[in-house]
Amino acid sequence: MRSDLMKKGIEKAPHRSLFKAMGYTQMELDRPIIGVANSANEIIPGHIHLDKVSEAVKAGIRLAGGTPIEFSTIGVCDGIAMNHQGMRYSLASRELIADSVEIMAMAHPFDGLVLIPNCDKIIPGMLMAAMRLNIPAIVVSGGPMLAGRAGGKAVDLVSVFEAVGAHKAGQITADQLLELEDYACPGCGSCAGMFTANSMNCLTEALGMGLPGNGTIPAVTAARIRLAKVAGMRIMELVHQNICPRDIATREAFENAIAVDMALGCSTNTVLHVPAIAHEAGIDLNLETFNTISARTPHLCSLRPSGAHFLEDLNAAGGVQAVMSELSSRNLINLDPMTVTGKTVGENLKGFPVLDRDVIRPLAQPYHGEGGIAVLYGNLAPEGGVVKQSAVAPEMLQRICRARVFESESEAATAILDGRINPGDVVVIRYEGPKGGPGMQEMLTPTAALIGMGLGKDVALITDGRFSGGTHGAAIGHVSPEAAVGGPIAFVEEGDEIAIDIPNKKLELRVDAATLQQRREKWTAPAPRITEGYLARYAHLVTSGSRGAILQWEDCK
Repeated sequence: MRSDLMKKGIEKAPHRSLFKAMGYTQMELDRPIIGVANSANEIIPGHIHLDKVSEAVKAGIRLAGGTPIEFSTIGVCDGIAMNHQGMRYSLASRELIADSVEIMAMAHPFDGLVLIPNCDKIIPGMLMAAMRLNIPAIVVSGGPMLAGRAGGKAVDLVSVFEAVGAHKAGQITADQLLELEDYACPGCGSCAGMFTANSMNCLTEALGMGLPGNGTIPAVTAARIRLAKVAGMRIMELVHQNICPRDIATREAFENAIAVDMALGCSTNTVLHVPAIAHEAGIDLNLETFNTISARTPHLCSLRPSGAHFLEDLNAAGGVQAVMSELSSRNLINLDPMTVTGKTVGENLKGFPVLDRDVIRPLAQPYHGEGGIAVLYGNLAPEGGVVKQSAVAPEMLQRICRARVFESESEAATAILDGRINPGDVVVIRYEGPKGGPGMQEMLTPTAALIGMGLGKDVALITDGRFSGGTHGAAIGHVSPEAAVGGPIAFVEEGDEIAIDIPNKKLELRVDAATLQQRREKWTAPAPRITEGYLARYAHLVTSGSRGAILQWEDCK
């Protein structure tokens, strides 16, 4: 056993003495030792209940003859960090989470790992660590929040963000906004729509690293606790069979996950996280892979923020496994990869029919013929820009807009809320990329404000930063190369025309090459916004959004 490195032999008597100081018995030390990475904290609704999930996981490990040892990781609540300095730290936290799990598992050689995340960067961070370490591991999330009720309808966190814009526009009263504030988020769990957290939980399941139900079983249900117990038992089988993450997360498994991404209409942030996870597994997933899979994968589910259904509805309809089963009927899912169940994808899908055709449409009647995400290219985005095409109004799929240029998200949000953006404009927000931000802020405030103010069918946004999974509308992010390294988005000027052509995957600045070259020659890189602490180091090492914003070490060697 791997844990023998810290517990077996005469020379390890001091090590055993330290374990016994914590109350571990010799019988417990003789068993396989399983690390339980738990991101529970008191600042994220998706994590507030993870202590209960962890207790269930540990019970399952003990039932199957193992000894669980719990440790913690950090976590940022994107909603609470939104639209202030804290959001610069969100994406950057992903690398710290991966590193912290690696450190704990290498300093204390566990025989296996159970990873318990539930929100945006914590899930990919833990998956990155699992791929990097490549010891038996399983992920069990805390599950989605239930929808809230306000004004006689189902609502969620994005409803509140959009209501701020509606209130600014005089469309709702302060009392109506307060009602949403009080009731939109009714309890624990990752926010109730197909935002980034739930997207990543669903893709974890599709990848084979989480049990069936991992992505959709609501946080507050007993089924979630039972799932956690089973995950605790399953890790013991994975240890005994020596099934490791890279045995599961093959290229075919990643392609399955991307197909599910397209069918569900997941967050554009998956285009950052999935390649980063694959990179840790030694697999190169370029952005064109997403377009290729999107072109053949219909969009089958219309979930919040762009649709009416919530994660609880998807769960009742059969969940991720039912979506995969529907896709497999047209050979859009590879049935061969191994999963943490100890069975193949194909074996898992038996017994998971679609239970509600309003929530999971048949392949013959999709919401859209292509998948939910598109990568656009052109002289404004030579390395690509990402849009959730399934959440774009038909009027905005092909549009020529006037550029309104802002050097930060805060400037743009102020202009929108002050009523200075008009139909036909495209809000260009630059110097918010991985290096320039630094940290590639999510921008739910400006996008939600536009929707709330009734401009979702008339105004686009383009940025080298990124958007929340709760965003809908013509919001094009991850534009690469970013402005801070001299990408073309740095040379856009107020009033320039920008042609958006989502069906043909084009994003063009309508400025001739000579003029663009003149602007490039006059450009100088701005001074870093942050010059000390973690973000300064992060900005030095981080790569383009087109590469998943992974850290690049070559310059340090």
